[in-house]
Amino acid sequence: MTIKTQGRAVKNSPEAAAKTMIANLPEKTGKSLSQWLTVVKKSGLGKHGEIVKYLKSEQGVTHGFANLIAHEHLSAGTARDGDTLVDNQYSGAKAQLRPLYQSLCDVLNTFGDDVQMAPKKSYVSIRRTKQFALIQASTKDRLDVGINLKGKKPEGRLEASGSFNAMVSHRVRLTARKDINGELKRWLREAYEAA
Repeated sequence: MTIKTQGRAVKNSPEAAAKTMIANLPEKTGKSLSQWLTVVKKSGLGKHGEIVKYLKSEQGVTHGFANLIAHEHLSAGTARDGDTLVDNQYSGAKAQLRPLYQSLCDVLNTFGDDVQMAPKKSYVSIRRTKQFALIQASTKDRLDVGINLKGKKPEGRLEASGSFNAMVSHRVRLTARKDINGELKRWLREAYEAA
């Protein structure tokens, strides 16, 4: 797998290495990733170190593969938990904001395959190599988009983040799809490219 980073191709990325290891699991360990994930699930273990130790001592898996299997098991759980976190953020009175949230995610996903949505309890962190934005359902009729644009002067809709969230430098308030306009997309793209 080749990943483009600022216009140049990068081989041997961590993602590419993991894919190669996953492809080699059946030959090297006798089981596919899905079979190993079933083994780990049946073990009832939930911590990375415990899973690695179990796979090495009880199943005879080498450290590298045990680490990979543990990571994949825990990542799958995080994805399910992330869905639950987003569902909770957009439930009840804030449910009407879910389509607006989804429209914003659709825009962010056009920036590149390296955009990651990392749901937290009250907001969703938007990351590349580091967080460059976040989305928060602040009221029943408003989403706040936090953006990291250090050094950019706040003006108009692009407010200083103030007490909104210390993890971002600016905030833009959204109440309707029309608020996801070219101006907001440019600010988000600028933050993405700097991340």
